[in-house]
Amino acid sequence: MPYADNRGMQVHYKVEGDGPALVLQHGFTQSVEDWYECGYVNALKYAYKLVIIDARGHGESYKPHDPAAYTLEARVGDVVAVLDTISIEKADFWGYSMGSWIGYGMAEHTPERLGRLIIGGQHPYASTQERYRNVVQEGHDKFVTALEQTFGVLPPGYKARLYKGDLNAWLALNGGREGIEHVLSRLPGPCCIYCGDADPLFDGAKQAALATPGVTFVPLPGLNHGEAFFQSDRVLPAVTEFLQR
Repeated sequence: MPYADNRGMQVHYKVEGDGPALVLQHGFTQSVEDWYECGYVNALKYAYKLVIIDARGHGESYKPHDPAAYTLEARVGDVVAVLDTISIEKADFWGYSMGSWIGYGMAEHTPERLGRLIIGGQHPYASTQERYRNVVQEGHDKFVTALEQTFGVLPPGYKARLYKGDLNAWLALNGGREGIEHVLSRLPGPCCIYCGDADPLFDGAKQAALATPGVTFVPLPGLNHGEAFFQSDRVLPAVTEFLQR
């Protein structure tokens, strides 16, 4: 398994395809495997060099239980460590949910490493994250049940991986977020923001799009937060069009 080292911490990643570099950063409770399972890797690997990263606290990356380990700057450092390991100076970045928060962090902390930015199901405004902490503390069974009640049927691989997740790490990483909306006016490259209009984050995503010069905003009618990742056939056409411009 390939790993990058970020100050003694191991960051797991995979590389697929050849072409311009495109980082794929998953959401909370996910891993690199979800990009494969939902069809993104097969759709994109023929046109891009995909750099697919397990965020800290997830997948095969390290899983600290100290909330202090989950600063946005540290999470950005994980992405940079992977790019340095495979000698990529600058890459486009596609994040979903928590992964998009990391994408905004790239614009904040290392804009020189960032090309085009694709933000899915997220905004850069302050958030308590309390709803996630509350449900994680209920244990695996209740947590998975809550996700199914919110998002509907979960992909089978994702559901199985949820039961293996490190709940203490997930609890530690869900501290409150300070807003970084000031990055919207100075992103280093073009930006695409998409979000399901049945997602509670939709209004924030739309607000962020209105504040981002030259943005491509893609509302996804009828999709909730989970569906706007799981249903890649609804997402890929708009994002690949943006990337091909």
